[in-house]
Amino acid sequence: MKLLRHTLCGALVVLAACVFYTAAQAKPKTLSLSERVQNLVEMNQKKPLLRFNGPKFREYVKNTPRNYSMIVMLTALAPSRQCQICRHAHDEFTIVANSYRFSPVYSNKMFFAMVDFDEGSEVFQLLRLNTAPVFMHFPAKGKPKAADTMDIHRVGFAADSIAKFVAERTDITIRIFRPPNYSGTVAMITLVALAGSFLYIRRNNLEFLYNKNLWGAIAVFFCFAMISGQMWNHIRGPPLVHKTQNGGVAYIHGSSQGQLVVETYIVMFLNAMIVLGMILLIESGTSKGHNKNRIMAMVGLVLLTVFFSFLLSVFRSKAQGYPYSFLFK
Repeated sequence: MKLLRHTLCGALVVLAACVFYTAAQAKPKTLSLSERVQNLVEMNQKKPLLRFNGPKFREYVKNTPRNYSMIVMLTALAPSRQCQICRHAHDEFTIVANSYRFSPVYSNKMFFAMVDFDEGSEVFQLLRLNTAPVFMHFPAKGKPKAADTMDIHRVGFAADSIAKFVAERTDITIRIFRPPNYSGTVAMITLVALAGSFLYIRRNNLEFLYNKNLWGAIAVFFCFAMISGQMWNHIRGPPLVHKTQNGGVAYIHGSSQGQLVVETYIVMFLNAMIVLGMILLIESGTSKGHNKNRIMAMVGLVLLTVFFSFLLSVFRSKAQGYPYSFLFK
């Protein structure tokens, strides 16, 4: 009986030891601060832009203490997600990460990372995000504030805008180095070659160069492109459209400090219709046919009135508090 009791006690001790050992092995190991920094530096040596999933995000971004800042882009790059601007935003963010990694200001006090929705959907749930892309700064101490989320609808997501956001949040100034892009040079050389070939073929008949209508059309098209905001789009890199708070799609930016790509073409079309109306009104006074003059004047007046009202309505929606409107509010 005594032997049986000792045997049972020994078995219980062995079983308890096995249980505690298994629990200790199953418990996730938490890295120390020095180990996390070392791992980040080693990963950063291979890739300037780190790619995190849910567990890595919690380990390197959410765990405390930290003595480094993280600039994180949350995105959805899979074609099935139908995020039209995510790829462009990813390219710009990669340019900033590369510029920082190979700049004199690089240190282990700041890192760039990204989280794709398909690889870390729990991160989006943790941060309560339902849109992409989102750029966030996670400071070394404390929790992110409202200003630590970049307002891409106002400033866009061009590399220079991201670098300015980083400088505002971390006091680290990054000089942007873009990889050489020869597509513009090739396009210009091709255009010059085509124009030269055309002029050489037409060298005996160059009267079209003195055509006032041709040069007028070129000048007006250039004005349309400039006043509609094409250069602003090129500098700021705004999104094509954006979602409203109720889930709809907005084609006109609600602030005078920003605009959308689609909005640029809408404004260009409205200005073109206004100019066409003015041309018809002017031409109606120079033609000889009385009925033709009347039709041209009526069509020109309608175009001028309707599309100027639309343009004024767009301006009124962007300039909050503007009191004037014409046909449409």
